[in-house]
Amino acid sequence: MIKLFISDIDGCISEPFTTPDWDLLAQVRRLNEQSRQDMAVPPLTLCSGRPMPYVEAVAQWLHVDLPCVFESGGVYELENNRVEFLSSFDEEAEKQIRDLKNWLDQEIIPQYPDMVIEFTKKMDAGIIHLDTEIIDELCPLFEEYVEEHYPRFEVHKTEISINIILKNNNKGAGITRLCELIDVKPEEVAYIGDSSGDIPGLGVVGHGFAPQNAADIVKDKAEVLDASVTDAVLMAYRRIIQHNRKILAEV
Repeated sequence: MIKLFISDIDGCISEPFTTPDWDLLAQVRRLNEQSRQDMAVPPLTLCSGRPMPYVEAVAQWLHVDLPCVFESGGVYELENNRVEFLSSFDEEAEKQIRDLKNWLDQEIIPQYPDMVIEFTKKMDAGIIHLDTEIIDELCPLFEEYVEEHYPRFEVHKTEISINIILKNNNKGAGITRLCELIDVKPEEVAYIGDSSGDIPGLGVVGHGFAPQNAADIVKDKAEVLDASVTDAVLMAYRRIIQHNRKILAEV
C-alpha cells in the first residue's frame, strides 16, 4: 500500500513563470480531498526546493493539510504554522550560505542583467535565469567553486535555476523527516520529481515517478510517465490509487 503521495512543485505541479493549468490542479485537489474518506487514495503533500511561503501557497491550492518540505530539507507544518530545520543547518552552515549569497551578488549577478537571487531562502543560495543555455553554462562554474571553497555543499540545477544546498539537507533527508513526523515508512511513499535535486528524494521512497519533461538522470531513477508536468502528477496519482485498490481487493 502506498500511504502518501509527494510531489515536487516546479516541473511537476506547475511550470515556473507559467500560469498553472487550474483544471488539472482542481482534479489533483479533488483526489487529495477524497483521501479523507477513501482508504485507497493516499493524501498528497509537497517537497520542493522553493522557499516556505511559496510552498505554503501551493499547499493551499491543493488543500494539503500534512506537513510539506521546503528548500529541500525544511519541514513546514500547516496545521500549527511550525517550521523545522534539520540539524545539518547549523550556525556555520548559515554563515557559509550568507557568504555564498554575497559571492553570487558580487561576482555573478552583475554579469547577467536578467538574473536574480532567489529571495527569502534561508538554507540555500540560488539564482534564477530564464535562459536555459546560461544556466547550463554557469553550472560547471558553480560546481567547481563550491567544491573548492564549500565542501559541505553541492550544486543542483533546473532549466531556470541553480541551487547550492547542504549535502545533508537534501530532499531525501527532508522526506525522511516528514515521514517520521506523520508516522509513515518511506517505503510506503510515492514521489514524483523532475530535476537532479529530486534524486535523493526518489532514492528513499518506495516508488518514484518522473514526468516526460524530467532530466535524463532523473528518468534513470524512476518510472517515466507518458505525460508532462501536471498531467503527469495526475497520472501518477491515479496509478497509485489503482495499485492500492488492487491490494485492498486481495485482502
